[in-house]
Amino acid sequence: MQIIEGGVTAAKGFSAANTAAGIKYKDRDDMAMIASDVPCVVAGTYTKNVVKAAPVIWDRAITRDKGAAQAVVINAGIANACTGTEGMEACQRTAACAAKALDLKADDVLVASTGVIGMQLPVDKLESGIRAMAPQLSKHIDAGHKAARAIMTTDTKPKEAAVTVDIDGVAVTVGGMCKGSGMIHPNMGTMLSFITTDAAITKELLQKALSDTVEDTYNMISVDGDTSTNDTCVVLANGLCGNPVIDREGRDYETFKEALSYVNETLAKKMAGDGEGATALFETKVIGARNKEEAKILAKSVITSNLTKAAIFGHDANWGRILCALGYAGVEFDPEAVDITVTSAAGTISLVKCGVACDYSEEEATKILGEEAVTVICDMKQNDGTACAWGCDLTYDYVKINADYRS
Repeated sequence: MQIIEGGVTAAKGFSAANTAAGIKYKDRDDMAMIASDVPCVVAGTYTKNVVKAAPVIWDRAITRDKGAAQAVVINAGIANACTGTEGMEACQRTAACAAKALDLKADDVLVASTGVIGMQLPVDKLESGIRAMAPQLSKHIDAGHKAARAIMTTDTKPKEAAVTVDIDGVAVTVGGMCKGSGMIHPNMGTMLSFITTDAAITKELLQKALSDTVEDTYNMISVDGDTSTNDTCVVLANGLCGNPVIDREGRDYETFKEALSYVNETLAKKMAGDGEGATALFETKVIGARNKEEAKILAKSVITSNLTKAAIFGHDANWGRILCALGYAGVEFDPEAVDITVTSAAGTISLVKCGVACDYSEEEATKILGEEAVTVICDMKQNDGTACAWGCDLTYDYVKINADYRS
């Protein structure tokens, strides 16, 4: 696998565009479009929140019933959630406008929205944005980068990833972009994530690969414990690289799945590290658990602990909070067997050995915890179950951002 530059335009046949439609923001781009030269097989995962935004309902129906699409229109600023019949009509009008501009059908177009819940979309502005973007669609890497920036809300940076892998002597590319900074506690996929690939693969195996990789990537991150109404992750595969169609599980499928997993994990970690107000990516790796499922529960318990997140922000090696979070996760283990280690670019230090504090330097621990990425390793010493979860520190700015988010 080769890591390459780019995002949604990295794979053959995909274009992107962006524009400032003035939906909510007055000083920045707030719409993006992705389009393929040919129809794509499509797979998706969506929020399990009972309150689902209109775009989720629209996209889920296309993914489930048709399994094909050729374009995506995304807006930032207004989520089109809790908007009733008018919200669904906004999806229909947005898709119809894009279909006309791109010579497609309305159900060839996926739509996605992110932003404030409860506000109606100014569809006339979306339609103007679509008409502006359609002639500007470009396969250039920079077009994908600008699209990734246009879908941001409280994000501080665009998030992209791309790789190529060899499948039967053919170079297959998987690329993607995502946005997410707050209201992140996925229970299906992510905030908004769009993956493109030029691989030829059946709808059934594309969906299986996505659903499987989501479990160990997007579903293992949390910023604030809130599962959004708009969580959407879609993959479009247009087959233009020319590989033999992946229609059964085996070596080719596993190679493709590995590439998809890498892109999804990279994007997931970028979201976790860019949590609202965050100063650090906070990773917890649990090893030695009884099985993988218990390791995942334990790891997520630590990264969602507000007390632990606050300690990471304060660069405080308060390992008692970590052990406490493991203890209320709902998994049985011997606390007197647990080892806890922290590591970062500044070094590695053991905090706990067999449930008891080590004789460590607080000054050294503070230095290690002061880096932009910090990992806590918890060895449960039970079996070989391993899992990683990703979050961020809890800062003053998180409260400030969310106290006046609608203004």
